[in-house]
Amino acid sequence: MTQGIHPLAASMVNQLNRAATVSNNLANVNTVGFKEDFLAQGSFNQYLTKQNEKDESIDELSAVMNTIPKIDQSYSDNRVGGISQTGNPLDFAITSSDKYFKVKNINGDILLTRDGSFKNINNQLVTANGSLVLNKNNQPINLSNGTDDIFKDIALVSTNLNTEDKVGNNSYKISNKTVLKNEDSINFIKQGYLEHSNVNTITSMTALIEAQREFEQSQKAITGIDDINKKVIADIGTTR
Repeated sequence: MTQGIHPLAASMVNQLNRAATVSNNLANVNTVGFKEDFLAQGSFNQYLTKQNEKDESIDELSAVMNTIPKIDQSYSDNRVGGISQTGNPLDFAITSSDKYFKVKNINGDILLTRDGSFKNINNQLVTANGSLVLNKNNQPINLSNGTDDIFKDIALVSTNLNTEDKVGNNSYKISNKTVLKNEDSINFIKQGYLEHSNVNTITSMTALIEAQREFEQSQKAITGIDDINKKVIADIGTTR
């Protein structure tokens, strides 16, 4: 009887993770350039299959463990969000889904972002959280000569979003697997515009409700198994 508890408990953990991801999406529904995140669920058998395909040796596992659901991967929806005009010359929107701005944070790390709500601090173009916006030579952009046509100086690169990791402040880490290609910013940047989050509030709320209900169902099932176990133990005790 206790074997059924393992996959149910794992399912509850998965739904908690799913709810956390969806909640984070909803919290960023008004974040400029934010990309919606998703989780994919699989079973342990999928991992065994992948190992077999790679000719890797595996330990023999019980049938119970093989059916336990696990989070297989996380990924982001890189579709372009809605773009609206702001009239602010320091606002920039990227019109292509695989393009990013390059910025340097306070630690000196070069990151990627699609949040183009920039500011002028000490004649330097910076992001909302204070990171320096870089030009094609990875140098800060000087605004002492004004803001006209500065989008021509902004570094724009293309890469596959699924190779990047979100590191907070609406930015992505450049990993060892990252392949960056420099792009002509004139063709893909609109000055005086901003890209909105691509989070769909209706589907996100539906997903949050589904995660909660599936969690509750697994919880009730575990309670039912526990009640049966108690009854069996009590019956065995009385027969002796």
